[in-house]
Amino acid sequence: MRRPRPLLGIAVAIAIAPSAALAGPDALVPSLSPPGIYAGYAQGASTNLFFGVDYAYESDSSNVTREHIGDPTMNPNAPIQTKRDLVFHQYKHTITPHLEIGLLTDLWLYGALPIVIQQARELRLDTGVDKTTSSTFADGILPPGGFDARDPTTPPAGDLAFRGPDRHGLDQVHLGFGVAPMNQARDHTKPTWRIGAEARLAVGTVMKFDPMAPTANTGVSKGVDELKLWTTFDRRIGWAEPWLELFWQVPFATKSDSLFKDPGFGSTNTMLGQQAGVAFGMELFAIDDKEQGTRVSIDVGTRVIAHFEGRDYSEMWEAFALAGDARGSGPLILDSDPTTPGVQALSYPGISNIENYLETAAHFAVRAELGPHVRFAALTDLVWKTDHAITFADAGVDLPTCSATVTTHCETDNNTVINPGTAEVNPLHVPLIDLVGHRYHSEHNFGLVIGVQGQILF
Repeated sequence: MRRPRPLLGIAVAIAIAPSAALAGPDALVPSLSPPGIYAGYAQGASTNLFFGVDYAYESDSSNVTREHIGDPTMNPNAPIQTKRDLVFHQYKHTITPHLEIGLLTDLWLYGALPIVIQQARELRLDTGVDKTTSSTFADGILPPGGFDARDPTTPPAGDLAFRGPDRHGLDQVHLGFGVAPMNQARDHTKPTWRIGAEARLAVGTVMKFDPMAPTANTGVSKGVDELKLWTTFDRRIGWAEPWLELFWQVPFATKSDSLFKDPGFGSTNTMLGQQAGVAFGMELFAIDDKEQGTRVSIDVGTRVIAHFEGRDYSEMWEAFALAGDARGSGPLILDSDPTTPGVQALSYPGISNIENYLETAAHFAVRAELGPHVRFAALTDLVWKTDHAITFADAGVDLPTCSATVTTHCETDNNTVINPGTAEVNPLHVPLIDLVGHRYHSEHNFGLVIGVQGQILF
């Protein structure tokens, strides 16, 4: 009998980024006290240790648009319109070896290493847009000829506006534990209910972009440690097995060289955003041979993930880092201390504040069990994301008015605005891209994930 699989990175079997979340390999509950025989299947020593390898190919695309104001033909009371500007494409290959080890009765530890073999990103001019009409080029965010990190001395040809370096490596190590308060293999009247916690520890080279040496950094890590709490429900009912999975993921620490820095003053939402998600579906068994231990099934499901506001690597992050290099004169250079006259030049890190958005996906898989020890799966996900702003930093925080009882962290003026040149100002706010009417948006997001999985039970 199959036990619930860790979809969306909920447990060990998948350890890729949530946008590429795949259903994990079919698995029993790892345990040092096997439940014996249930539904005609021996479940003895095969439940102590699981080892598997997953492969995923991901393709992501979106339209990068820009808010547009100032058109005299537009209704001033209408919502702010966006104009086409760029098209984003990303391709990624990931291999994830993972291991689950039973410790006690229905209690296990697990670990996974999601290794990015290759990640490539590029921005092209959208349909009907050229370098003379693109606001990104007009504002100097990209140089007049564009930029190709693989050949920075030669302007890219055609509609290619920006191409980043090929990246590879490890982002996080995933370590966690799970426990099954209920196990259908032990009591056929109950479902299998699993609960777990997972630490995602940043160990790889932090993703950065240096315009002077664009291929020097090829890391894929965000440099952020995260905690993931998850639970799954699963029950075999004849030829069908419905399942439900929930998770919540929150950042709790950063590496010393991470781009997620809080510059103080009026900065807000400087950390990576939280996530919460639900997935559900059903596995339908086409072949279920108890004597030979052979099964073939079709797994169909869906998921919804809420991405909450925070800073992150957007479609434009490398282009923003190019325009914010403090060694040059780009339009996105920051002022590290708004209370000191003049500009204390600070490079724009590239990451920006991202508006809340939802990720939805349809999941399809074909699974096969060849006896009690070997399992395979081929699967695909179709992924959509709701439109959202990708430059969303607040101008700052309005401090309370100073009084006899409030003498620190306050302002002398009695107003509700952000006063320039004061500690109210957010050093990460750049009016050119964060001010209403100038913000960037990610629209018409679509992703395709194709994966294969293999698992051996010992």
